[in-house]
Amino acid sequence: MSKVEMNWFPVGTLPNIGEIKKIQVGNKKMCLINDQGQIYATGVRCPHAGADLSHGWCQEAKIICPVHRQQFDLASGKGDEGQGNFIPVYPLKIIEGKHYVGVKVTWWKRLFS
Repeated sequence: MSKVEMNWFPVGTLPNIGEIKKIQVGNKKMCLINDQGQIYATGVRCPHAGADLSHGWCQEAKIICPVHRQQFDLASGKGDEGQGNFIPVYPLKIIEGKHYVGVKVTWWKRLFS
């Protein structure tokens, strides 16, 4: 099994506790979330109807869609039981006190770089 290549991007200013901030890193838009002091990075679109999750809110370590109230686990991206869907989640790391988010390098990029 090959190692997954990641590009790491600085996220800039972190959201305050309880806030969701929409950011763009590389060619991806995502939500940067501060849930009770823990930082998460997730996809920005709800897979149910495409709503912008950055307009939602967090409750019990889940992000909640502002349109149809679908809920997704902040750590795994998995939707609640019965939803049958998920959102992407992105790894975070701290380097010299700054937060970075990782985005997988696609096989297409690896092939032509």
